[in-house]
Amino acid sequence: MSRKKVVLAYSGGLDTSVILKWLIEEKGYDVVAYAADLGQGSEVNEIKKKAKATGAIKTVILDQKEEFVRDFVFPAIRMNAIYEGIYLMGTSLARPCIARGMIEVAKREGAEAVSHGATGKGNDQVRFEVSCYALKPDIEVIAPWREWDFKGREDLLAYAKKHGIPVPKYGGKPYSSDRNLFHISFESGILEDPWAEPPENIYQMSVSPEKAPNKATYIEITFKNGNPIAVNGQKLSPAKLLTKLNEIGGKNGVGRSDCVENRYVGMKSRGVYETPGGTIMHIAHRALETITLDREVMHLRDQLIPRYAEMCYYGYWYTPEREMIQTACDDIQKWVNGVVRLKLYKGNCAVVGRKSPNSLYRPDIVTMGADKGAYNQADATGFIKLNSLRLRIRGMVSRPKF
Repeated sequence: MSRKKVVLAYSGGLDTSVILKWLIEEKGYDVVAYAADLGQGSEVNEIKKKAKATGAIKTVILDQKEEFVRDFVFPAIRMNAIYEGIYLMGTSLARPCIARGMIEVAKREGAEAVSHGATGKGNDQVRFEVSCYALKPDIEVIAPWREWDFKGREDLLAYAKKHGIPVPKYGGKPYSSDRNLFHISFESGILEDPWAEPPENIYQMSVSPEKAPNKATYIEITFKNGNPIAVNGQKLSPAKLLTKLNEIGGKNGVGRSDCVENRYVGMKSRGVYETPGGTIMHIAHRALETITLDREVMHLRDQLIPRYAEMCYYGYWYTPEREMIQTACDDIQKWVNGVVRLKLYKGNCAVVGRKSPNSLYRPDIVTMGADKGAYNQADATGFIKLNSLRLRIRGMVSRPKF
């Protein structure tokens, strides 16, 4: 009888290397190692060799950089989505993209199951599995960290040594990290103390603000239908545009954040993030909306941002409610066209100019000078009286006490 196939989301690190061998030895599967190239850099270069040495029957590496930025990052930017006011969700947005690739490979390879290296304590297990079930309802999902008896890294290293599994040399790195084109996240180890300042040597995408140039950098970002399409007049694909903004923002120390966030499973977690390009895009997009969107439309959409961000963070990307909010809010993005000028200086990203062919900003109305009849100030008298009517009536019945 032929063995069943499983597609493993494989990074080449300790956890997924041990999982690969464990799926073969303990579960009796043939393993197809799948890696999503989301812009993590040189990490993908050795994956095929590592996977083959550990026993994978096949390794599939999908270049999903453009797909990741176009289909996951840009929709979140159009929504101005930030989780709990600080986190731009680089990891959260990557997981449904990886899950989509994993299911694509499973269908292509005829695999009955998929597997991942997320632990039973975090958000990623939900993000991966809910996404997989949404995309292929009959798929079997294997989550080793919820099945095996290993308790931590020491157990994994012992298993790797026993089975001759090539694992990376960590050199005692006292934290874990996850990288893609949108951000790098750092957590655990020395960062588990929320009082401890992150050491400067952990950062990879940005210089410290103190070491950033002493002269400000000015850039212009062009938007069409809410999506950034050009930097300083140069049109770029989504992934190349984000790469460019990462480079510019990183040189100026932009995009670092340190937060304690509420995980979906119920615990609080401290995360340190670098999101230089994403920070710039978010600030620029918000600025352009201020002159192109109607007040009530913007305020109504803004009420949906926390709910949308929760869906992304919790792992509910492929849900009808997320799609409904996305569709409704993308409809108003047809007005978000124009150019935003920003000033980057020592970790700060300030908006210094914005213009749009769809601008609702009217200098002839808002001017503090002579408005040439565009606005009749006497109209405000009735406006104020009507809006204060209920307060006047309340005062007649029961005057507030001071």
